[in-house]
Amino acid sequence: MTRITERAMLGELDFAQSLRERVATLRGLPVAVLEEVGARVTVTAGVPEMIAAVHEAGGCVGTVSGGFHEILDPLAERLGLDYWRANRLAVADGVLTGEVSGPVVDAAAKAVALREWAEACGVPMDRTVAVGDGANDLPMMAAAGLSVGFDAKPPVREAADVLLDIRDLSALLPLLGLRG
Repeated sequence: MTRITERAMLGELDFAQSLRERVATLRGLPVAVLEEVGARVTVTAGVPEMIAAVHEAGGCVGTVSGGFHEILDPLAERLGLDYWRANRLAVADGVLTGEVSGPVVDAAAKAVALREWAEACGVPMDRTVAVGDGANDLPMMAAAGLSVGFDAKPPVREAADVLLDIRDLSALLPLLGLRG
């Protein structure tokens, strides 16, 4: 599964196809496993500080993920994100079916989310920032006023306006003029 993910992030595989292949491997797992997985997720360094600083400056923060709502929702609520979007896992009788429920959050969906959220926040697109690491983030990054490659794969490294190679999102704050 790791190799499928890596190939998708490098742009070698269609994201929707790779997602469906990975999700198929989850067929039959009890839904309770999602809570166990969620408890193991570690928030990237600097995320709470970055969110607080953007909010203090009157901005909005959203996350659009190729991951899953079942994992993202509790984190997003705890962190105080304004917006978030991800894929949903299909469930029947308390077990994962091995399928995605609803539309796949792919590269195009990420760009759409950025545009929708910017409009909802009253922010012109040239004042938006998109942070990404894989090929699936490229359309969103192209739509943003500033694109930031965060510990990025080669396709993103080539396209990003700025690269952050340290895994601490508070390093984004000086770029936003929110900390010197």
